[in-house]
Amino acid sequence: MELQKMEEQEGLEMLNGSVPECDKASGLEDGDPAAEVTAAEQEGFLPHATSKKLNQFTDFEGKTSFGMSVFNLSNAIMGSGILGLAYAMRNTGIVLFIVLLICIAVLSAYSIHLLLKCAGVVGIRAYEQLGYRAFGPGGKVVAAVVICVHNTGAMSSYLYIVKYELPLVIQTFLGLSANTENWYMNGNVLIIIVSVCIILPLALMKHLGYLGYTSGLSLTCMVFFLISVIYKKFQISCPLNGTEPVTPLIYYNGQNASAAGTTGDECTAKTFTVNSQTAYTIPILAFAFVCHPEVLPIYTELRRASKRRMQSVANVSILAMFFMYLLTAIFGYLTFFGNVEPEMLHTYSRVDPLDRLILCVRLAVLMAVTLTVPVVLFPIRRAIQQLLFHGKDFSWVRHVSIAICLLFVVNLLVIFVPNIRDIFGVIGATSAPSLIFILPSIFYLRIVPREKEPLRSRPKIQAACFAALGFIFMVMSLGFIVADWVTTGRSSGGGH
Repeated sequence: MELQKMEEQEGLEMLNGSVPECDKASGLEDGDPAAEVTAAEQEGFLPHATSKKLNQFTDFEGKTSFGMSVFNLSNAIMGSGILGLAYAMRNTGIVLFIVLLICIAVLSAYSIHLLLKCAGVVGIRAYEQLGYRAFGPGGKVVAAVVICVHNTGAMSSYLYIVKYELPLVIQTFLGLSANTENWYMNGNVLIIIVSVCIILPLALMKHLGYLGYTSGLSLTCMVFFLISVIYKKFQISCPLNGTEPVTPLIYYNGQNASAAGTTGDECTAKTFTVNSQTAYTIPILAFAFVCHPEVLPIYTELRRASKRRMQSVANVSILAMFFMYLLTAIFGYLTFFGNVEPEMLHTYSRVDPLDRLILCVRLAVLMAVTLTVPVVLFPIRRAIQQLLFHGKDFSWVRHVSIAICLLFVVNLLVIFVPNIRDIFGVIGATSAPSLIFILPSIFYLRIVPREKEPLRSRPKIQAACFAALGFIFMVMSLGFIVADWVTTGRSSGGGH
């Protein structure tokens, strides 16, 4: 009750025109043009504001339930990289994988805490506007560009799965032994059909909260995927009919994940191991928890929104995805051991290409990634609106046009760029650390006033160390990618 009264009192003070502490610390006085711009931007994002404001795209405040918010954030966390977690465990061992997964999950939750703390100080629930309050127009542009680049890569990875998996599903349904030249077996044609018939209508929803039901369906599909992986563990024996691993075309997380050769003990579980592919495990796991562009939009639409309530949404979502990732990796790895491939569904196909259960799993995964694309598209559109149309009234023409243009660009990338993995490998190695580590930390250092938390206070020191960790992570990721290019002498295709 005391916490609620304090929050209500804080909201009343902000609505009555009091200047936030961060404004005072930044030297923004009354009458200063910069202060007026800042106040105007803040006013558009304050919840329950009684003053006159435009009908902007953030006006769906306080309408989405806790459960729907968890569905949306969990769906944003869950990426196509879940199909490669068993392979990641193969290259680290069970113990090291679990340690890394726990660390990344905890760091992701802490990063969201920093974002929510910044949002609470200035009363703004837009990632781009936090960048503006921290570093001016340059910070706003950087935050928007990073969100657009990262989420575009994510959307591309999901459509890559549709492009390469849907023809195989249709082929299995028709009982064909090989792909034909028919249009309905052409992956490029299929992603256009899926984009127009399924993704676009969902992307035209005015508010992210409306996608809670489709997010719930997407998560249900992935739960079915997990149950099937656990079931197959007790149905498949190792070795797999004397077969050897092959290198498939896979598209996830922007990482070079070409299958390594056999090691001679393909049916032995390893608790700790290091090989040439171990270096890619940390980026894969880090990307698996990237959901930060969606956090503040979901916070805006959360019913009875408060920092504590939104942090609970984030914690529940991260915990649920942690267990889903962990169980998928463990049971997938213990099914195939050293034979597991970078894209786990390909390994099941080697056992029985016509397995009906795996066919259903493929359909479930396709549905899950397809329904995730609209959720990932929302922050990109929001960033574009913040950059180009901030302060303008909501327009259906603009809303629809941005969605169509984004889907058009992503479809072009997926269709015409065959070796996209290394491109998004570099982009992902820079955008993911920025979204998880660097931007939330430096926003926190700049926005939280020194009168409240001095630079030498423990929270500020932790945030600075967190940002430094992000820079180290970025340099290491880029270094691993460049080293792989140098050693292999080639560039392999892929995506998110």
